[in-house]
Amino acid sequence: MPRRGGFSRLVGHAPAWVGIAVGLPLILLGVFIVTRPLTSLWVLAIYIGVSAIAAGVMDLIAPRDVPRRANIVLAILWIVGGGVILFWLGRNLDLLPELIAALLVLGGLGASIGVSRGRVSERVLAAASAVAQVVFGLLALLWPDVTLLVVAIAFGLRTVVLGGVLTWRSSRRIRGRSARPGETTGSRRVLVWAAVGRYALAAVLLGLAGGSWWVSSWLADGAPVIDAFYDAPAGAPPSAPGALLREGAYSGRTPVGGEVRRILYSTTDAFGSRALASGLVISPTDPPMGPRPVIIWNHGTTGVARGCAPSLADASATRWAIPAIDRALAAGWVVVATDYTGQGAPGTFPYLIGEGEARSALDAVRAAEHVEGLWLSSRVVVWGHSQGGHAALWTSQLAPTYAPELSVRGTVAISPAADPLALAEELARTQDSAILSVLISWVLVPYADTYPDVLISDYVASGGRSIVREMTQRCPTEPGVVVSVLAALGVSADRPLYDTDLTVGPLGDRLAQNAATGPWESPVLLAWGGQDEVIPTALHERFVAERCAEGQPLQVRVFDRMDHTGPMLPRSPLLSTMMRWTQARFDGVPVGAAANDCP
Repeated sequence: MPRRGGFSRLVGHAPAWVGIAVGLPLILLGVFIVTRPLTSLWVLAIYIGVSAIAAGVMDLIAPRDVPRRANIVLAILWIVGGGVILFWLGRNLDLLPELIAALLVLGGLGASIGVSRGRVSERVLAAASAVAQVVFGLLALLWPDVTLLVVAIAFGLRTVVLGGVLTWRSSRRIRGRSARPGETTGSRRVLVWAAVGRYALAAVLLGLAGGSWWVSSWLADGAPVIDAFYDAPAGAPPSAPGALLREGAYSGRTPVGGEVRRILYSTTDAFGSRALASGLVISPTDPPMGPRPVIIWNHGTTGVARGCAPSLADASATRWAIPAIDRALAAGWVVVATDYTGQGAPGTFPYLIGEGEARSALDAVRAAEHVEGLWLSSRVVVWGHSQGGHAALWTSQLAPTYAPELSVRGTVAISPAADPLALAEELARTQDSAILSVLISWVLVPYADTYPDVLISDYVASGGRSIVREMTQRCPTEPGVVVSVLAALGVSADRPLYDTDLTVGPLGDRLAQNAATGPWESPVLLAWGGQDEVIPTALHERFVAERCAEGQPLQVRVFDRMDHTGPMLPRSPLLSTMMRWTQARFDGVPVGAAANDCP
């Protein structure tokens, strides 16, 4: 980044009081930048831009002992880079990480010029500085959400040190204790210690660069790998939704008595535009004769990035991920589990967006009908947990008009996020954490990508949009999610990342629009844990009361000692109830009035 040597020498030639007048404000500015990284982004951007321009100007008017041509070129680049930062400042502060990365690489190139001149220790330090700055520039591009925080701290500390040095030197001059020319510069001891200091600093720089690169590689290696199976076929996808475009093997664990295949199929998004989706088809290895009933499984929150698709994970077809999957296969049922659009296949993920979720789920069944060796019945029961509970309710609600050829016999919604607006209001009122900041990004960004009237800039603090965007690019199961949490913690220590009430305006309207309110033409079984730590039980109870008041019959099971995921885990008593209830729906057994748990 911009060098401070020329600036220090310039102030050093001025009267002593100038050094103090400049040094003390620099100390205060540095402390402000370190402690208020998001608030100080405008100050930081101006500071970086002005510093870059100043460094370039000083290199032009007082070039150092380096090749003249290279010095002029780098000086011009410094001036241009600083000007770009100042120019873009009023337009898009979120480009600051990329501009900082460019300046870091430029600083590395500038430092590399000093490798061929000076003492051995100076050349070693110049080489280490060049390597470190290039590495940090590349890391700034890979991890833009933490770049601003790290750079704010680094620049703030650098400013504090610079201000402290200027103040200390000027105060010594005022007291008449400044070193006389030649008093110590010729001392062999000073030269030795200066060389040792350069070698030590070079080792620290290389250690930081190497360690940072290793950590970055480790975090990146833990991210899911999206293979070519999910690539869109050549040409546009068929206009008819539910067409099977590709099927292939699943590399994860398979349940006892079942085989698992991945599918890629055509569907439509929340607005009816053509889209791609992927999923899993889990079928019995030895199915009974005749067409098999179908369970549509809607998975809970796994993140919103493409790599968060359950079909990319190892355990998505086990009984820990899909409740009672082993019993369903033993009963001869086929389980179709969609990833939804935007997970696995390219597109926009419809997180808590009802029509997008439902269309992905229904078209997955249509596509599964064309999988080799399968014979599916039109009888369908929909299951889902958490976000998937919301999707399950929407799937059954939309099926009569979107996929009338399917006979949806019932819906099992476990701990459903049925009312996104009510959930957002409750979480905003009762919680304030880094994890919540990440979860909000998973809602806000897909809504902004889906609805043109929802703008991220209306809800996110200035300079925080790149942080929020990057949060949506990581899955909760990959190591890199810690970067999102650290970024959220770093920002929240300064100011809220979201500076507008998320439940008002266009986002609030769209959240309300995506509440699952029915009506449902087939029976609905709701279940949740009394110790649900994700969705407050009061919201479940309110949802039941509102639907019952509208005349919608519901069956309800509450497990007092269970948390959010407890009802779907292998030892849950819900599973036996769910299996009997589902079998009765497939058999066409009517639900009597006594089974309605509404008052």
